[in-house]
Amino acid sequence: MRRKIIVAGLALGICGFAISAQDQTPQVFPNNVYCSGIVTTEAVPRDTYVITGEEANGKIVFIQNDYVYINKGSSQGAKVGDKFSVVRPTEDVVKIDWSKWQSNILRKMGTMWEDEGSLTVVDVRSDLSIAKIDGVCGYIQRKDVVLPFIQRPEPPLKSVAKLDEFTPANGKPMAMVITGKAYQQQVGKNDIVYVNLGNSQGVKVGDYFRVFRYTGTQHETDFQTPRFAFDVDGDWGPIYGFGAAPKKWDWNNTPREVLGEGVVLRTGPNSATVLVTFSKREIFAGDYVELE
Repeated sequence: MRRKIIVAGLALGICGFAISAQDQTPQVFPNNVYCSGIVTTEAVPRDTYVITGEEANGKIVFIQNDYVYINKGSSQGAKVGDKFSVVRPTEDVVKIDWSKWQSNILRKMGTMWEDEGSLTVVDVRSDLSIAKIDGVCGYIQRKDVVLPFIQRPEPPLKSVAKLDEFTPANGKPMAMVITGKAYQQQVGKNDIVYVNLGNSQGVKVGDYFRVFRYTGTQHETDFQTPRFAFDVDGDWGPIYGFGAAPKKWDWNNTPREVLGEGVVLRTGPNSATVLVTFSKREIFAGDYVELE
């Protein structure tokens, strides 16, 4: 009998631990923050950059623990132990819009800057320094921009409650998912997206966005059939599906579908970098967001 009581006690203890673990608020991983990138209209200084690195006669990219040379030495105030971030301006080489207005809105949001990694200076010469790569998001290459390292806030994640997939609009500011990190057009949980609402509109780090899609809107260029959600009538009657509603329904008078939510990691004047913390299904460029 005593043995049964001990086993039962252990089981209850384990259950209690599991419940306690579920109740703990998860944290954003540093990699989410320091590899998230940003879209901004603000000027980024480009005067300090990666010249090249070790074994450069046969090497064009540099990764964790490699040594690179930057054009900032003791004459420019560099010293051993200085820490830097490495970033790179990017553009979408495909140049095909996934959703309507995508490239125009992205242009107004600013330049997309990728985070590439971090460096620590280990040796200083007059006009250059040798730095060790102590963190990478992808790889570092010649001409990458080097900036003084700045600590970024790591906002806590809230516990994921049951998602109400038909939550009505709350009247708060709305925007769109313009693109994902590395110009991904389809994203999900733990992916990074950029939305066209930023600190000029009051968005701040730690804010949450709800991601949703209107019924029947077809901003994605992959879906071009008008009114597919309601009737899809052709010249001789319905072509696809099974019938049509007897009155006119559209995105404006039917429920929207909530797809997920995400937390703001960084902001530009007209953009926010958002980590998708929960997604019910895939999220596309062209889907909408609203501040929670």
